[in-house]
Amino acid sequence: MTTPEPLAFPTDPAGWTAFATERPTAAVAVVADVDARLVAGTDLDAAARLELWNDAEIALLAATNESCLLSEAHPDAAVRAIAEEQVQRLEALSASRLLDRDLFQAMAAAPAAPDDAAATATATATATATATATADLDEQQQRLLAKVLQDFRRGGVDLPDAERERVRELTDRDTELSLTFSRNIRDGRREIRVAPEALAGLPQDFLDAHPVGDDGLVVLTTDYPDLMPVREYARDRATRTAIVAAYNDLAWPENDAVLAELLAVRAERADLLGYGDWADYETEPRMIGGGGKNGGRAIAEFLDRLDEASADAAQREYGILLARLQQDDPDATEVTIADLFYLLSTLRGERHDVDAQLVRSYFRFDRVLPGLLATTGRLLDVEYVPVDVATWHADVHSYDVVRAGVRLGRIHLDLHPRDGKYTHAACFGLAPGVAGRVLPEAVLLCNFARGLMTHDEVVTFFHEFGHLVHDILGGAQRFARFTGVATEWDFVEAPSQLLEEWAWDAGVLSGFTANADAEPIPADLVERMKVADGFGRALEVRRQLGHAQVSYHLHVDRPADLQAATEHWYDVTSPVKPLRGRHPYAGFGHLTGYGACYYTYQWSLVIARDLLSGFGGDLMNPDAAARYRREILEPGGSRDAADLVRAFLGRDYGFDAYREWLAGR
Repeated sequence: MTTPEPLAFPTDPAGWTAFATERPTAAVAVVADVDARLVAGTDLDAAARLELWNDAEIALLAATNESCLLSEAHPDAAVRAIAEEQVQRLEALSASRLLDRDLFQAMAAAPAAPDDAAATATATATATATATATADLDEQQQRLLAKVLQDFRRGGVDLPDAERERVRELTDRDTELSLTFSRNIRDGRREIRVAPEALAGLPQDFLDAHPVGDDGLVVLTTDYPDLMPVREYARDRATRTAIVAAYNDLAWPENDAVLAELLAVRAERADLLGYGDWADYETEPRMIGGGGKNGGRAIAEFLDRLDEASADAAQREYGILLARLQQDDPDATEVTIADLFYLLSTLRGERHDVDAQLVRSYFRFDRVLPGLLATTGRLLDVEYVPVDVATWHADVHSYDVVRAGVRLGRIHLDLHPRDGKYTHAACFGLAPGVAGRVLPEAVLLCNFARGLMTHDEVVTFFHEFGHLVHDILGGAQRFARFTGVATEWDFVEAPSQLLEEWAWDAGVLSGFTANADAEPIPADLVERMKVADGFGRALEVRRQLGHAQVSYHLHVDRPADLQAATEHWYDVTSPVKPLRGRHPYAGFGHLTGYGACYYTYQWSLVIARDLLSGFGGDLMNPDAAARYRREILEPGGSRDAADLVRAFLGRDYGFDAYREWLAGR
């Protein structure tokens, strides 16, 4: 089998406009040709139809990935705008295919039905297609066919004409609104100005990078390299509150009307498709939904279980935080989200002798990056070979992922903030890996400091890199549908959350950390960090639970007052209070991609905590690492997530490991 070549980006800045337009246009042409052949190919057997469908999926997925990346990362606003238009075009094409009755009949290998009998005929065809068309298909082909037919049903192919057309309109509008929502966040950076003395507690390198302006004030932005140190180190409560308040108003008021319409669009679409609400629609193909149409209730039940598991411990932790806050501010009556990270850091220092600024002094970006590569290379039996290739920005580091001299894929790391770039941290798929046809490629878009990093940033780096290697190692699939991280969406965070553990291992960290005297971080300090991290864990679960409640209830309840509803759910979920009158929903980027299902992070964490037991206490155990690669990462989405976990652990996953982690054990 030949090894496919990686994607080639333009070498001339002027070539990006053509790249952003011509490649999607070529993909659309491929899809049109495939669909015409499918509809006309009465002599094609089921296997041949699936191969053609795969051709179209490869073209569509590659073009959509490229356009999504450029819309979030290209430095030229004009290219970003073109890429957004192409995402809209490609998503509309994907949705329209699932509404095409002729295409459905071709994939179901059933005779076409007249329009007036379409709803009945497609339902009958769905029920009988597998039996009549899959007799000669192997397991992977049958899995693909079942997924495709499910997609058609969930896309609305069996609806009467008027409803089908309305679903088409709603689906296209969802894409448009989601792109607008994300753009407003990306372009919505805010600034505050504070007096120099308001930065007491910040490390000297931070102060040096933030000189006093002509007006006698220091400018701070809501970008992560400013936000995260200020909310953790600033002793002045007003400064912490000001920057968190600005962050909680990102993209407001721009996204207020956008989100309100997006929620309405999704509710109407779910209703037309026969679901009770958007949560029911989203959960059907996920682990929590179990293939049924009423999975939304399972979200509420899972969140209730998290509530029960964390409530008492969170109240105990909160009492300690409030007492510590009152040492600084005797008049304080509540701990807010602007106090949380500062108080946790302070108490960890006082109670466990963990000085967050001392910890930070060991993590220089230019050592963390090669250290992470060395650690994951050893764990996953790969080598990252730097490649000097053209990309969209000079900040990007590109590497071939190699094992035994064979290139498995390519990764691109775009790790620092800039104007117009995605403002959080995430992995973006680029080239959908297909064995012998497409080399898998993926991208990290992050916003890390260029100098010293907080340990939280290092943990985030390991987390996002977990997605990246999942995409590459799972990228040798037969069908694009199952490539990389294409597992059930509520499992996809588990491998990334598991990889965070390596950022807490003294042996791992000693290999790449160094302070100003070139000394690695002491093992006893790492152990104290781990103990200290147990304090506040229940409150962090409550914070995540608040995000999950907001994502779920905004979609299910569809409140008229988004601000009041969001504040209510944060208020009742955690003893740590939200800042009053703010609009964090406007900058809650996960509301587009994760929708009602932010519960995913804790659901995956339950699994990740149990996966950790498979390493037997030795994170670099070569046998466990090889089994993990083989059973969890390399299958991609070719098997159900529960089966992957069972193969690795030798049993079904459970809740006990998560409960013990929550208790600090």
